[in-house]
Amino acid sequence: MLELSILGFLDEGPLHGYELKERIHGLSGHVRPVSDGALYPAITRLVKSGLVESRSEPGTGAAPRRTLSLTDAGRAELLARLRSPKDAEITDGQRFFTLLAFLGRLPDPADQAAVLRRRLDFLTTPASFFYKGAAPVRAEDEPDPFRRGMLRIARATGTEEKAWLAETLEELDRKAAGA
Repeated sequence: MLELSILGFLDEGPLHGYELKERIHGLSGHVRPVSDGALYPAITRLVKSGLVESRSEPGTGAAPRRTLSLTDAGRAELLARLRSPKDAEITDGQRFFTLLAFLGRLPDPADQAAVLRRRLDFLTTPASFFYKGAAPVRAEDEPDPFRRGMLRIARATGTEEKAWLAETLEELDRKAAGA
């Protein structure tokens, strides 16, 4: 998800490394903070693979600043990752939110809708954090108040997300039909 975030933010325009780190932190830092030890090697990998360009500019102090920008190959890679996200990017809530942050970069509403349909399919499959045998445990059947709370919160969040997905899919389908 770090590479997707880098590509996505750079698709919005060139950034210095520190600015990029702050944007990534704003998106997911409270859940999965990004360290310099993860960010800068990821940037280096993307530069070496030709997806990101790095150039030095004079800094306000003594040290030059590195400005990062997306190459055409980087934009193509971003769009490919958005069109065909990995299963974990659909099923993991935080990863899906990162994907959502950049899904609007896909120009085709049908491609956007296909990603959202995958998430909706995942959310409509019966599941739980806890099972009794093979059956998912429902909040009403859970005696532990903390687990019951987890289940109720997950249900409420899932209900709202499914409603949003249905509304957004209708909108995207109208756009795709009109294109």
